[in-house]
Amino acid sequence: MTTAPPAPGTPPATATAPTPAPRPAAPARPAPRALLASTAVSVTALLLLVAVGTVLHQPLLIPPLAASMALVAGAPDLPLAQPRSVVGGQLLSALTGFAVLALTGPHLWAAALAGGLALGVMGAARTPHSPAAATAVIVTVQNPPFWSFLALLALAALLLVATGLAGARLTGRRYPAYWL
Repeated sequence: MTTAPPAPGTPPATATAPTPAPRPAAPARPAPRALLASTAVSVTALLLLVAVGTVLHQPLLIPPLAASMALVAGAPDLPLAQPRSVVGGQLLSALTGFAVLALTGPHLWAAALAGGLALGVMGAARTPHSPAAATAVIVTVQNPPFWSFLALLALAALLLVATGLAGARLTGRRYPAYWL
């Protein structure tokens, strides 16, 4: 196949190098007031979990819930931080952990399976919440009592969302972006 020669009086075409894609950069530093507010809301929520857990003589603060609160307070616009995802993702992941536990028993191989499956279950249910995958791992490794664990987890997740709502009202931020 041949190409037609350039028209008389036009310069020949030159090859140009493609423009490189812009390099990703770290996010902008949050305004000091917003940073202080989100930190205060997060600390308040986690201390509330400890206080309620102390009254109930049950641990409410587990590591995945600290990660959940970081999303609610620090990135309230993300789908991962919405009430549907925080509460639904945590509960579905716990149920996934219990299902794997019932089939395999408590061990690390099962925990790895449960953590991975939890992401799929949350995705299928449109409740993406990556910290909750760790809840499935905890269930599979520790084998907690089914009903009390689910009830305490639901209470804790609802307290996180409620604290996020209160913090948003006090700081003028918008949370949630959506409920269902």
